[in-house]
Amino acid sequence: MKDILTTAAVSCIIIAGCNVSGRDRMKFDAPQKPEIVKDDFSRKDYDKYHQTIQAFMQENLLRRSFNGAILVAKNNTVLYENYQGFADLRTKDSITEHTAFHIASTSKTFTAMAVLQLVQEGRLTLTTTLDQFFPGFPYAGVTVKDLLSHRSGLPNYLYFLEKTGWDTQKKISNQEVLQSLINDKPNKDFEPNTRFSYSNTNFVLLALIIEKITGQPYPSYMKTKIFEPLGMKDTYVYTEAEADRSTPSFKNNGRYWDLDFTDNTYGDKNIYSTPSDLLKWSLAVNEEKIIPRQLLDMAYTPYSNERKSIHNYGLGWRMLNLQNGRKVIYHNGRWHGSNSAFAYLPEEKVTIIIVGNKYNSNIYSTARKAYDIFGNYLQTDKNDDEDDDPLVSNSPVRGKTVANSQVPGAAFNYTAGK
Repeated sequence: MKDILTTAAVSCIIIAGCNVSGRDRMKFDAPQKPEIVKDDFSRKDYDKYHQTIQAFMQENLLRRSFNGAILVAKNNTVLYENYQGFADLRTKDSITEHTAFHIASTSKTFTAMAVLQLVQEGRLTLTTTLDQFFPGFPYAGVTVKDLLSHRSGLPNYLYFLEKTGWDTQKKISNQEVLQSLINDKPNKDFEPNTRFSYSNTNFVLLALIIEKITGQPYPSYMKTKIFEPLGMKDTYVYTEAEADRSTPSFKNNGRYWDLDFTDNTYGDKNIYSTPSDLLKWSLAVNEEKIIPRQLLDMAYTPYSNERKSIHNYGLGWRMLNLQNGRKVIYHNGRWHGSNSAFAYLPEEKVTIIIVGNKYNSNIYSTARKAYDIFGNYLQTDKNDDEDDDPLVSNSPVRGKTVANSQVPGAAFNYTAGK
C-alpha cells in the first residue's frame, strides 16, 4: 500500500473518509467515432488497427454464432465497432448501437465506483463494519472493503436461499436477501479478510449501503449520479418497471432463457448498457472523473495474495498482473444467456468491450486474446469464461506470437486463419 499512497492519504481514505475533490470529475471528452482520428496516432496507424481487429473478430467470434455487439477503442478513438444479430431472436429485431445488453457482473464496477465516490465525499469509510448499517447483522467484523474485494466470507445468496427455504416462485429483493442473512444466518464461508471467495451477496449489500447513505433507491441514484452526468443515455438499472424494454437473453441453441426468483436484485448485476456507453464509463473512470487517482489506485490494487497468481481482485475490479509487468483491468459477466467482457489496458489506454445476449463463451476468450493486438500480454491457458473465477490459477505465463507485428506497438498483426 505504501507504494501507492502516502500513509496520511491511506488513513484519510480508509479510516476517516475525506473529500479529495477539486475539479468537476464528471466532465470529459466524448468518445470519437472512427472517422475522427485523435492525435496519438496517424490515420495510417488507425487503418492498420482497424483492419487487424476486423480480421481477428471475424475469425474468432463473428463466425461463431455471435449475437451481440463489439467495440474497441484506443484512448477515446473508436477503432472497431460491430453489431450483429437480433436483440430478440423471437421477433428478429436487429441489434443497433442503442441496444442495451444485460452486462451481468460487469455491473459490479459501477457499484464499486459509486461506493468509492461516497468514501471520497467523506460519507463512508472502507473500514466501516456492516452492523453500523444493518442492525442485527449476525456476521461480525465484515467491512465495506471486505465486500468490495470479495473477502467477506459471506455465503452467496444465489446458492443459500433455496437451502434456507425461500419460495422460488417469489422474486427476492435486496432487502429480503439481507433479511434472510439476519433471520436464517446461513453459515459463513470463512472469517472476514482471510481469503477471497466471489460472492454476489457482497454487492447486493453494497447497493443497500448506497441506499442507506443517500436515501435514494439504487436505480435512481445510479441514474442521477452516474449515468446522466456521463451521457450514458441507453444505460439503466433493471427493475420490473423496465421489463418491457429490457433486452432478453437466450441459450446457445436460441431458446429463450426464462427469468427466475433472483432476477430483481441489483448491485451485483442488472445494469443494462451499450458498448458506446461503456466506453464513456471506461474513459470517465480512467481519466479520474469518477474518483481521484488515490482511490482509483486502491481499486486497482490486488488484495487476495494468499496464493500466487497473475489473477487477482481489487475493489470491484478484476485484474491480471503479468510477469512481464503489464496489467489488465477488467470484469467479465454472465447472467442467464447474457455475456459481457469489459477490459482496459492501462499502458496502451485501450478499452475492449464485447456483449451478447445469446450465450457464447467465445466472447471471453476473444476479448482476452485481443489484448495481444496492442502489446505483448503473454496470455495463459486460463479461461475466464465464468463470472465466479475463484482466483486459483497458478499456470505459468506464456505467450504465442501469431505473426510479425505491423500494428504500432502491437505484439502481433492478426492474419485470419492462422
